[in-house]
Amino acid sequence: ENNLTVFTEFFLIGFQIRKTLRIFLFCLLLVVYCGTICGNLLIIALVSTSRNLHTPMYFFISQLSIGDILVITDVVPNLLQVLLNNGRTITFLACISQLYLLCASEAFECFLLTVMSYDRYVAICNPLRYSIIMTSRHCVILSILCWVLGFSMILIYIIKMANIIFCGPNIIDHLFCDLVPLLDLACSDTFVIRKEISFMGIPVVIIPTTIIVSSYTNIVLAVVRIPTSIGRHKAFSTCSSHLIV
Repeated sequence: ENNLTVFTEFFLIGFQIRKTLRIFLFCLLLVVYCGTICGNLLIIALVSTSRNLHTPMYFFISQLSIGDILVITDVVPNLLQVLLNNGRTITFLACISQLYLLCASEAFECFLLTVMSYDRYVAICNPLRYSIIMTSRHCVILSILCWVLGFSMILIYIIKMANIIFCGPNIIDHLFCDLVPLLDLACSDTFVIRKEISFMGIPVVIIPTTIIVSSYTNIVLAVVRIPTSIGRHKAFSTCSSHLIV
């Protein structure tokens, strides 16, 4: 027990492939990363500057773009370094930080997609009260709530992850610091934290999915009741942005 070496850094293996293929993947991912960043920044800029897009739906889409930028910036630059060097050493603190930002941003996006489905539900099923319910102030409050919930709920098990002892091996057979590969390297008992992560799926995944499905069920029923095909098309086309997302 006393002879165990506690590791404070890990080695990310990444893709163990030929150098030419790694360089090709590096260039491909770099182009996709730059394109994604530019695309999301363009959405944010357009929503901010165009008065026609100053609506709740596009405000939430711009927030979603911020979440997307956080997710890919958390993972891709590190992945590019792993590809370039055929692996990379990462400190325990950097690893946990990467995991936290990734999970928190994804949780935020789950909550925001739920809010977006509620926005479409109010717009179609309760149009006369839409401007009263979805005011600019309410949209900002809902957005802040999504950020706070996403980053605070994930912190619950990230704190426990930070207290886990890793005594070997310190090689992560993955592209970045993800939850399961890290837990597999733990020397401490991970039963409780695995149960907590499973339980966290209820508020982060199951409840948002249920709300989204319920919202769209009501939306479809409301659209079907519209007498004209033009009216049905017009009503459902307002959901296109959210459905594409």
